[in-house]
Formats: sequence, structure tokens, C-alpha cells
Amino acid sequence: MKREIKKHLYDIKISIDSIYEYLGDKRDFLEYQNNKLLRRAIEREIEIIGEAMNRALNEDPDLEIENARKIVDTRNWVIHGYDKVDDVIIWGIISKHLPKLKEEIEAYL
Repeated sequence: MKREIKKHLYDIKISIDSIYEYLGDKRDFLEYQNNKLLRRAIEREIEIIGEAMNRALNEDPDLEIENARKIVDTRNWVIHGYDKVDDVIIWGIISKHLPKLKEEIEAYL
């Protein structure tokens, strides 16, 4: 695997780890929903994840990451549809999709 792709995957891993760090062990949706700073920080990390995935896919379109295209689409939605970002959807991404993505990324690294 090219060094540049590994860099992008590493950036994704760092962003996922950062999201978990921001949330702590409690991981409470109501706390997330009521904390604008926390929401914005997590949204920013999702943007980074999506951009890094986009760059990795540009280097290797056959990169086998489940939902890679949806990850990029989510980044676009958060950035361009900032006024339509839904806390429930973001929380679902955090709860259901990030653990799987982290496993896939770590397998590559």
C-alpha cells in the first residue's frame, strides 16, 4: 500500500480516536445533543474522516472499506448541509458505524 494512502487511513484513525476521547466513557446522547462545542468538534472529525477517505479513494479506487463512498457523502452533507445536520443521524454514525470503520482501518494499518 502506498505511503500516502496509509497517511490518510491514519488520519481517519486519529479522528475516530478523537471522537471517542471527546465523548469519554459515558457516551450519553442527551449530553451530546445539549453540548454545542462537543457536537461541532465531532462534526469536524467526521469532515476530516470523509476528506481523508476521499483522498485515499482517489489514490486507490479499489480500497476495500465498507461504505467508503457513504463516508465521503456524509462529509459533504455535514459541510454543505450544515443547517440540516441531524444529531440523531450523527449519533447513529458514532454508535453503529465508527466501531466497524475503526476495525477496517486498523486492519490496513
